[in-house]
Amino acid sequence: MTDDHGMGAFLRDRRARVQPTDVGLPGGPGRRRTRGLRREELAALAGVSVDYYTRIEQGRETAPSDAVIESLARALRLDDHERAYLFTLADNAAHRAPRQPVTPSSVVRPGLAQLLESVRTNPAFVLSQLNDVLAANPEGLALLAGIERWPVGRRNLIRYVFGDPNARTVFVDWERTARNTVAHLRAVSATSLYAADLTALVEELSASSAEFAELWRTYDVRVKTGSEIRFRHPAVGEFSLRSEILGPGPDGQRFVVYQASPGSRDQDALVLLAMTIDGGSGERVTS
Repeated sequence: MTDDHGMGAFLRDRRARVQPTDVGLPGGPGRRRTRGLRREELAALAGVSVDYYTRIEQGRETAPSDAVIESLARALRLDDHERAYLFTLADNAAHRAPRQPVTPSSVVRPGLAQLLESVRTNPAFVLSQLNDVLAANPEGLALLAGIERWPVGRRNLIRYVFGDPNARTVFVDWERTARNTVAHLRAVSATSLYAADLTALVEELSASSAEFAELWRTYDVRVKTGSEIRFRHPAVGEFSLRSEILGPGPDGQRFVVYQASPGSRDQDALVLLAMTIDGGSGERVTS
């Protein structure tokens, strides 16, 4: 019995990444048949029996305590994002309620819709946890060249990154953007709230993009936070913006706005970007 999609798969992947010498264990002579840590080595580091750890990894123990999960996270040297992901996987395995309950909704809250307008001329979006574009101001649509041609119900940042040729021009460091986008989706995948939609999205992208499929198999986990991104626009050129992310709220929605440093050339670029939108005017687009 194996757990190919949940906690067991993640534990196996992370166990394979940790070298014995990383955690103070001798590497031993000759080649090891096991990549990374053996089960017995990880069990010893976490203070649990080999049999108990094996049952967790194989999905036969579905309710390990928080203390055991914390010990495994420390032994595997997980960062905060990976640790939170492991705890969520453990909650799912035990059929426990989410620690931060979310009721997903695609209906944009009036306050967020108003906020989209108030931040112009900064590009801004309301996104679901799966990166569906629930709403965007005109500057947001202008920033992601080509996304305005997607059917409203199909607009999704992950689809855009891997499925729209424009994305490789828009994101100057496309590879980094692709890695971070998939790592965020992996983090969200821990909760069963999005299971059906997530499965459909992953299957769709895996079939259409070998690059997505390869990144999905890496099990990298990263919740998106504010970061600086270098963009390229055909009418504006290259410029850097920093994203600020509010949420997710109880409905799973995130507000994402891109800003430039005051008085910088990047801020001048935002002014030029706004001028490309029907003479600087436009309507908020929602799904």
